[in-house]
Amino acid sequence: MSSRTEPRPSGASVVAPPPATGRTATRRRRTITRLVRGVASVLIISGALLLADAAVTLVWQEPVTAVIALVQQSRIDKRFLTFRSVPLAPVERHALAEVRSDRRRAAYLARREARRLSAGDAIGRIVILRIGVSSDVVQGTDPASLEKGPGHYPGTALPGLGRTVAIAGHRTTYLAPFRHIDALRPGDRIVLRMPYGNFTYRVQYNRIVAPTALWVTRDVGYDRLVLSACTPLYSAAQRIIVFARLAGFVPLGAARVTGSP
Repeated sequence: MSSRTEPRPSGASVVAPPPATGRTATRRRRTITRLVRGVASVLIISGALLLADAAVTLVWQEPVTAVIALVQQSRIDKRFLTFRSVPLAPVERHALAEVRSDRRRAAYLARREARRLSAGDAIGRIVILRIGVSSDVVQGTDPASLEKGPGHYPGTALPGLGRTVAIAGHRTTYLAPFRHIDALRPGDRIVLRMPYGNFTYRVQYNRIVAPTALWVTRDVGYDRLVLSACTPLYSAAQRIIVFARLAGFVPLGAARVTGSP
């Protein structure tokens, strides 16, 4: 038997499938309508969420990064916030016993802290009543550290060494600790609570500078505090810098373990 396909008669035509019935067409239209409505609903909800996020950011701060910051803050290593968790070694206590002034003891302890800090560790707490700030300060200004809160520039001193202390913070993201530093005025108080003492600074003035203005962190011959943040809001085009000068010091914790005269 031959396997060759028999040729189709020249007059034959291909039979088309029967047209869809009215019921089938209706089902298809309903499916397409539901799909379009579903896509439209998703787009509307997404748009509403984006608008809500923008509104909250304008009025308050960026909400998603605020949640991230709260999580990150729970992971801060705070062992440097108290000398009870990092006790002084006998040789350190002996060295402090030889120092006869609170300020010199604070300087000794500040150098001790600086030698032990790692990026992201808490170094103390900053309190600015004028703008409602009370936040842990961490070591480092890298992105990961600044997610936790205001960050201390590692290239600058810790309070108590008679030099410039510089701290950076966000204004719209990660709980926006420095959102309102533009509202600070000459004479406003800024307190840095360190394990070895409370340092009270008084605002001198503020300046708007370029991001490359590294001169703002230079030592100027006295205890200075420099706060830095991006400006204007929602932009990193410039920096707003607040300069403050030390106005008072109260020794705490280990700064008193030797019993100052």
